[in-house]
Amino acid sequence: LNLFEQFKRLANAYFLFLLILQLIPQISSLSWITTGFALIVVLSITAVKDAIDDINRHKCDGQVNNRKVDVLMDGQLKNKKWMNVQVGNIVKLENNEFVTADLLLLSSSEPLNLVYVETAELDGRSVGENPLLIPEVGGDYTDCFELSSNYPVNCLELFADTDFCFSGEVRCEPPNNRLDKFKGTLTLNGERYALNNDKVLLRGCTLRNTEWCFGLVIFGGPDTKLMQNSGKSIFKRTSIDHLTNILVLCIFGFLASMCSILTIGNAIWETNEGSVFTMFLPREPGIDAPLSSFLIFWSYVIVLNTVIPSSLYVSVEFIRLGNSFFIDWDRKMYYPKNDTPAQARTTTLSEELGQIKYIFSDKTGTLTQNIMTFNKCSINGKAYSEHIDPTLLFWLFLQRTERVDFSWNNLADPKFSFHDHSLVEMVRSGNPETQEFFRLLSLCHTVMPEEKKEGELNYQAQSPDEGALVTAARNFGFVFLSRTPETITVVEMGKQVIYELLAILDFNNMRKRMSVIVRSPEGKLTLYCKGADTMIFERLHPSCNKLMEVTTNHLNEYAGDGLRTLALAYKDLNEDYMIDWKQRHHEASVAMEGREEKLDELYEEIEKDMMLLGATAVEDKLQDGVPETIEQLAKADIKIWVLTGDKQETAENIGYSCNMLREEMKDVFVVSAFALEKNLRLELLRTACMCQTVICCRVTPLQKAQVVQLVKKYKQAVTLAIGDGANDVSMIKVAHIGVGISGQEGMQAVLSSDYSFAQFRYLQRLLLVHGRWSYIRMCKFLGYFFYKNFTFTLVQFWYAFFCGFSAQTVYEDWFITFYNMVYTALPVLGMCLFDQDVNDRWSLYHPQLYAPGQKNQYFNKKAFVSYLIHGCYCSLIIFFIPWASMNDAVRNDGKDIVSHPSFAFLLQTCLLIVVHTQLSLDTYYWTAVNHSFVWLSTIGYFAISVTMYSNGMFYVFPSSFPLFGAARNTLNQPNVWLTIFLTFLLCILPVVAFRFIFIQLCPTINDKVRYKMRTEELTAPAPRRLLRRRSTRSGYAFSHSQGYGDLVTSRKFLIKRPLKMTALFTQTDSSIFQNQPQHYRTIAEEPQSP
Repeated sequence: LNLFEQFKRLANAYFLFLLILQLIPQISSLSWITTGFALIVVLSITAVKDAIDDINRHKCDGQVNNRKVDVLMDGQLKNKKWMNVQVGNIVKLENNEFVTADLLLLSSSEPLNLVYVETAELDGRSVGENPLLIPEVGGDYTDCFELSSNYPVNCLELFADTDFCFSGEVRCEPPNNRLDKFKGTLTLNGERYALNNDKVLLRGCTLRNTEWCFGLVIFGGPDTKLMQNSGKSIFKRTSIDHLTNILVLCIFGFLASMCSILTIGNAIWETNEGSVFTMFLPREPGIDAPLSSFLIFWSYVIVLNTVIPSSLYVSVEFIRLGNSFFIDWDRKMYYPKNDTPAQARTTTLSEELGQIKYIFSDKTGTLTQNIMTFNKCSINGKAYSEHIDPTLLFWLFLQRTERVDFSWNNLADPKFSFHDHSLVEMVRSGNPETQEFFRLLSLCHTVMPEEKKEGELNYQAQSPDEGALVTAARNFGFVFLSRTPETITVVEMGKQVIYELLAILDFNNMRKRMSVIVRSPEGKLTLYCKGADTMIFERLHPSCNKLMEVTTNHLNEYAGDGLRTLALAYKDLNEDYMIDWKQRHHEASVAMEGREEKLDELYEEIEKDMMLLGATAVEDKLQDGVPETIEQLAKADIKIWVLTGDKQETAENIGYSCNMLREEMKDVFVVSAFALEKNLRLELLRTACMCQTVICCRVTPLQKAQVVQLVKKYKQAVTLAIGDGANDVSMIKVAHIGVGISGQEGMQAVLSSDYSFAQFRYLQRLLLVHGRWSYIRMCKFLGYFFYKNFTFTLVQFWYAFFCGFSAQTVYEDWFITFYNMVYTALPVLGMCLFDQDVNDRWSLYHPQLYAPGQKNQYFNKKAFVSYLIHGCYCSLIIFFIPWASMNDAVRNDGKDIVSHPSFAFLLQTCLLIVVHTQLSLDTYYWTAVNHSFVWLSTIGYFAISVTMYSNGMFYVFPSSFPLFGAARNTLNQPNVWLTIFLTFLLCILPVVAFRFIFIQLCPTINDKVRYKMRTEELTAPAPRRLLRRRSTRSGYAFSHSQGYGDLVTSRKFLIKRPLKMTALFTQTDSSIFQNQPQHYRTIAEEPQSP
């Protein structure tokens, strides 16, 4: 089966066809071993690699399928393998066990029936909570569950006899791959309950910090959502791969042309000269001149097949694998804070990193840290912030250095910092608007509290925005203390208050807001809402128009500082209306069809005529080195597009902060998502490509992918997408190269990426150093590989004119076998794994060196033709100089110097010396490995040749090694060495002269930098201040992911618990460990890295 898959490759099928031809005596003049040996080696290496992958996969599959789980059967727990678990079984999971299948949770050992799970395989998050289904199903029902499994997947019935506790029926949707959606209902004791994604525990999770839980298997095996999502990954191929395939087809045509020419020559020769030889070399019966020419065509296909090297693809994979390891091992891309090294998650795209023309970047968490701090706010038309009148400089200094004292609040977070004392005074004085503002922040969220130590309160939030806002409310006296599915407990200015939680109107990408409906201890019903200003302002009561104008001005100022803002509002509700609305809400929530649409209508109905409270502003700081990295990439002529869900003004101001937008830019083109309409796409692309910087705002995850696909399709440029969250996965998969940031939003982007690291600043090293080196190495490899094989093969072509077009080979059979696999394999691998035109510091100091890769200058069709011409010239010299010097030459004793074996050995020696010297000229960076590969290959050739031509080999294997003494006799002649030297000079001197003249007259950027590197020392650039343009426009942001409102009300709580990780590198005294910004140092300060 593995061989069948391998022979699907055109190259392998071609060489198998050649092997079959070589087994036909009437056609082949070569032993089958010449092709068979190379093909066997290639197939064996590939088979071993595939076998290792298959064995590892088989072990993983076996580990999964043979895991044991307790299944409730006939009132008893029985231990069964995963592969035997069926839909309808009730299983018991214990702490640290993997979830067997997609389960409907029934019971838990934890208080409030919580279930702590790790969902890393699904979304990369560490530890969260899953709820019990409904309050009535709590308890340990080890002895009372029984299930009938005779129902289809979408209709499961729980039943009980008189000894059992309950009966019920589950109806749900058929298996699908949507991890974020689940529709179903549970009928229990005559009541129907809505089932959605928050009510199930998916396969791929791990039970943590929970003694046990019971669950009903809804989907099992390949029907689970995890397995439904385990489709084939998108196979990405590099532009060089596509070009190589085209060139290989061209080589097929070139081979057919050469064979046709030689076939015609054979026909002419047979007609004019062949009859003379028939007297002592008669033709076989039934073979006339036309048939002989036809057979000669296939004979030359065999003889000249080396023009297409069988080891090309294997060598390419070795080079890519080595370059991937260099990325993994690069300590300058290691982030010690999170113990996160760079990782090449694919080994097939390394050279593509050196050809990137467009980068598409997410903003939050990619350019910024995604760690939010409460910075400013506007309450009832008054702004509170750190902004002080600049004329009062001394008071400004004192005010900015003196933090607000929160010692009056015993529950305040000591890490929280704020400097505007007037806000605290307003809260403590009992100002109703201010207190209502922070009351909203303490109630309207899905944050979960966690008390790791007694008296130490920690918040676990779905998004950093929510965590920052709840922490701010906590410090200003409104402390969110705890929650249950029905209540929220808050400490308000030292007094504990318990609110009844009636409903959570959750956030999603369309709503851009969330609301909670609560009842105070006094019985007052209130809806609290927070969200994007565009959504909140549309739903305000007309009496708020004046306050809205003032708040809008404050929002404009906050957005000018690049802050993320939200608007806050509330609404008092009537009891009778609330009863009716809640009944309709329940009916909509259990509907199997149109559930989301019905709920949206109810949300729209109740979120009207709200009263504005104010607005918040949180700061998401840039990551270290982002402006410098963007500037470097821009100098490399890489176009950077930012794709963000933020509003235009926020996106624009972040652009100035990142140094993407600069004051000298006269026109700034910022795109809104509506421009992606079909009739505007091409116009958008034409306009955007004329701009230096493009920022696409208000885009959804799908629209991010559409932008990438648009450029990828119409610009025919190599693209890279980089992001850190689940909303970036779509564009990461669409782009030629996908890069994941190990950030605050889980690992889903990393799991879908081709390369990953922890900080955006490492992107410049990935592209400008590793990417450029990998591209140059691959281009050198392909160019040299084609050159040496053209030279090798065309010598056979010229020899055909001197052997009557008889398809006789000029080389010895073993040399043909070993040429690509032994004699020239290691030197080219050494060059293409370790070569550097300039070192890493100069690569970063001169980003312009990256430009040739974008233009595909180092390997293209024109370069391929030049390698063909170079190989043709060298083959002429290598054949005709030895032929002219040895023709009719005699030794001192009058005997002929050269026979066919001696002539073949002379040609072989000249060929190897020339191609090894050419490789040495192409190598810029010599290492001990390069030297050893070149010298060992050269010495190995002479050692193997002398051994194969020895008397001993002839006596042991007379039929395989009949040419004994040829090497020794040839090398004993002085004029042979003179011929080798003359051939060497005529092949190499023109190359040296051409390169010398070319460098003098029109040097490339690489030539200039290499000269500069040899003559100058590189000093670290002086730090400079990056100026940022301040805007007076507004900007607003909110989380892109679905909220956890249903999770809270259904007892499914999200709590992340950090996992302890072992440090990858233990050295702590280096600048890398101390996480210092990357500086360029002189060459003498540390050795060059490979």
